[in-house]
Amino acid sequence: MPGWISTGTCALCREDFGKAAMTRHLVKCRAEHTPGKGKFRKTFHLKVEGRYLPEYWLHIEIPAEATLRTLDAFLRDIWLECCGHLSAFTIENEQYELNTGGVDAMWPMIFGRGAPPKSMNIRLDAVLRPGLKFFHEYDFGTTTHLALRVMAEQEGVISRNAVRILARNHPLPIPCEKCGAPATEVCAQCIYNGRGWVCARHARTHKCGEDMLLPVVNSPRVGMCGYTG
Repeated sequence: MPGWISTGTCALCREDFGKAAMTRHLVKCRAEHTPGKGKFRKTFHLKVEGRYLPEYWLHIEIPAEATLRTLDAFLRDIWLECCGHLSAFTIENEQYELNTGGVDAMWPMIFGRGAPPKSMNIRLDAVLRPGLKFFHEYDFGTTTHLALRVMAEQEGVISRNAVRILARNHPLPIPCEKCGAPATEVCAQCIYNGRGWVCARHARTHKCGEDMLLPVVNSPRVGMCGYTG
């Protein structure tokens, strides 16, 4: 996609900005849109992006007293959840894991157990600070990798376990590899070779069969496992 720049919409003022400009914009816009009434809490402004697919990104605000598990649940809801896989945060070389008891329970038996992970039932302000970069993984088989950065620590009116979306990228303009029309589906097999993006018309004749196709969704997990958005 030559010349294409990742853009998104500010959820506060509804204006569109490029990815880099959005980070700068939110500093001013959030200050102008902070509610004047309600209980103020210490919050973190986090930027979240695909670790290897940074064109997918979010800016969020979350109470500092919320837990890693709350943040994990939000990431699953908006970008990741398909089959109840395991997930983990890595923060300054420490791993905080959520074992769902689901389909990934076999991995420790196959690869062995390393150092015991810590629980996600820990407050964000116990492990995060402004400027810190940390990571998240969902599904230890077909893994989706995220990178997160603490952009700021501030005060906000937000309920204890809420997550407030400040901005999100626009869907990517991915063309059908056959005709150039907007792709609506992607092959879960061909995607690993950078191919398999097809429009509705060419999905019917895709060589791997329609059973291998997944919907094109605005998430770094697009085309993986059974993820449908």
